[in-house]
Amino acid sequence: MLVAGFTFNAFSENTYLLIDEATRQCAIVDPGCYDRAEQQALREYIEAEKLQVVLLLNTHAHIDHVLGNQFVIDTYKVPYLLHEADLPVLRAVPTYAANYGFPAYSPAEPTGTLTPDKAVRIGETELEVRFAPGHAPGHVVFYHAPTHTVIGGDVLFQGSIGRTDLPGGNHATLLQSIRTQLLTLPNETVVYPGHGPATTIGAEHQSNPFLQ
Repeated sequence: MLVAGFTFNAFSENTYLLIDEATRQCAIVDPGCYDRAEQQALREYIEAEKLQVVLLLNTHAHIDHVLGNQFVIDTYKVPYLLHEADLPVLRAVPTYAANYGFPAYSPAEPTGTLTPDKAVRIGETELEVRFAPGHAPGHVVFYHAPTHTVIGGDVLFQGSIGRTDLPGGNHATLLQSIRTQLLTLPNETVVYPGHGPATTIGAEHQSNPFLQ
C-alpha cells in the first residue's frame, strides 16, 4: 500500500489517498478539500497516477475532515463509510459550517458503517479498523499491518494528542484509546495524522509528553 497526502483548508487538515499498488485502486480518507483549487489538486493527482477511486472513508466527522465528502461522492460515485457513533457529529456540521467560514459546505450521508470487526478492502489491500474514541465518539484509525502504517486522524500527533474539548470528546477515553489501539503496535509503525507531519509509534512512546 502506498500513501499520498495533501494538506487542505484553513485547518491545515491532512487528506490521504490509500493506494493498492497491484490494482491502482484507492480510497480517499478524510477529504478536506473545500474550494475549487483544492478539489482540482486532488482530482489531477488521481488522474495523473491513473488511480481508480473505490471508497470514501472518514476517521471521524469534524468539519475539517468532511468538507470534501460530497465532492468525492459526486465525482467518483463511491461508497462512503463512517462509524455510526460519529453520525451525530457529522449531522451537526451544517449548523456551524458557515460560522467557520465554509458557507458552501454540502453535507453527505454515509452509505455504510465502519466496525472494528470488519476489515476494509481496497483492491488486494486489507485495512484493520480500530475503534479509538476520545477526540470524537466514533473515531477510528486504519491499520495496514504489512507496511506498519496507521492512518490516525486526530488521535495521536507528533509530540501531541487530539483535543478533547469538543462535543463528545473525553481526555481519559482518548488516552485509553492511544494506549490500547496505537501504542500496542510495533514501534516502527508510521502514523499519518490528521494534522502535521507523520511520526512513529516508537518516537511517540518514548518522547510524547502526554504519554509519559
